Amino acid sequence: MPDKTEKARRKQIQRELQEKAQAEFEKKLPISRELFQNLFDLLDEVLEKNTCDDSLKLTKQFLGSQNIQNIEEVENWLKENGGFCDCEVLYNVEEFFEV
Repeated sequence: MPDKTEKARRKQIQRELQEKAQAEFEKKLPISRELFQNLFDLLDEVLEKNTCDDSLKLTKQFLGSQNIQNIEEVENWLKENGGFCDCEVLYNVEEFFEV
């Protein structure tokens, strides 16, 4: 059984690995974390009152309203991460941002 020093060392290594993974994730984002958070907030608000139409209509409208130039890249990234429609963006992609 590991002693306290070994447990602390393992926790530190785990923390460092998580931080490194988070930094890599952040570098690969097609738009800022803040814009993603704003998108999730909008989708949460709108989808609470309306059903999803199985498209990325709301997501595309949001990206357009933010003057995002790489909408196709963002859309592809979302799909690669389980966001094929607005509700999937909210339910599947948002979990990657929960730290």
